[in-house]
Amino acid sequence: MSELFDVTIIGGGPAGLYSAFYSGLREMRAKIIEVQPHLGGKLHVYPEKVIWDVGGLPPTTGEQLMEQLIRQGTVFDPAIVLNEKVTSISRRDDGTFVLHAASGRLHYSKTVILAVGGGIIRSLKLQLEGAEQYEAANLHYTVKSVARFRDKVVLISGGGNSAIDWANELSLVARKVYLTYRKEELKGYEASVAQLRQSGAEVLLNTEIAGLVPAFGEPARIGKVQLRNHEEGTAAELEVDEVVVCHGYERNNDILQNSGVRIEMANEYCVKTTPKGETNVPGLFAAGDIVSYEGKVYLIAGCFHDAANAVNMAKRYISPEAEAWGMVSSHNELFRERNKEWKKQHLAAIEQVQ
Repeated sequence: MSELFDVTIIGGGPAGLYSAFYSGLREMRAKIIEVQPHLGGKLHVYPEKVIWDVGGLPPTTGEQLMEQLIRQGTVFDPAIVLNEKVTSISRRDDGTFVLHAASGRLHYSKTVILAVGGGIIRSLKLQLEGAEQYEAANLHYTVKSVARFRDKVVLISGGGNSAIDWANELSLVARKVYLTYRKEELKGYEASVAQLRQSGAEVLLNTEIAGLVPAFGEPARIGKVQLRNHEEGTAAELEVDEVVVCHGYERNNDILQNSGVRIEMANEYCVKTTPKGETNVPGLFAAGDIVSYEGKVYLIAGCFHDAANAVNMAKRYISPEAEAWGMVSSHNELFRERNKEWKKQHLAAIEQVQ
């Protein structure tokens, strides 16, 4: 049998990474299993998006936050397994959890923390025949570099938060931004919609993409977008440089449906938990966007609270006599030497400036 871990965290996004850090703080040997070839979770979807709502942090990009979370999450050297999809969870007679991976590999753990967000996420593609031929050129399902859109004419399709946020963001650099949405009212946050009205972007409601026309002499690049207005029954063409599609995500929560342990769900996508991250399965906990309980906050900041609670409960599950929560890091013996090193570097940096 491969190594038995104290806690195995399924998911390497913000909730999973903070769970790994806090597990180390509580002196538990942790493993992270992530289906993607990298840590960071959905932050990879919007690396240049500016994030304002993480406590104690000034506005920072998704990429910067991701880098810092990975540094923090790996402080205690958790085992990390990438490109590994956990397909089901079972349990042996001795209570040990067995995590079955699509690769055929088995992972063993005393406790498990589900931190899979909304499940394995893939962007919903534009449902038009031949659309995929433009993906290498100027059809995008995420924005990885805002600079690419500078002085361009951009069409964004979608009416949710992602589409509205990118319309606001790209309006600062693009020559012109169009936002098209098939319904009569946008469904983003009120503040974002209000900002959109001031951004200069042109909003086309009751309108959707009906066709893509290749650029003259460049068959693999979109030159024009054909639009159809459902309310007026009209059609139009727009010349564009770039097209961004934000139609949501395809979710895959097979692990929750196929496991030998029966995990109680709150709805189609969320696991029902207590505010402390406990599921109906003893020893199995959850944190982040996958959980549902009264008072749950669906923000990155909320996932840190979830992770700490889940880890504390995992610690008490393994060692019932353990403290209910971990000692704060500023007084924790685990950081004595690290604090000395940090202070030395900090003082050296101040002296250099002076």
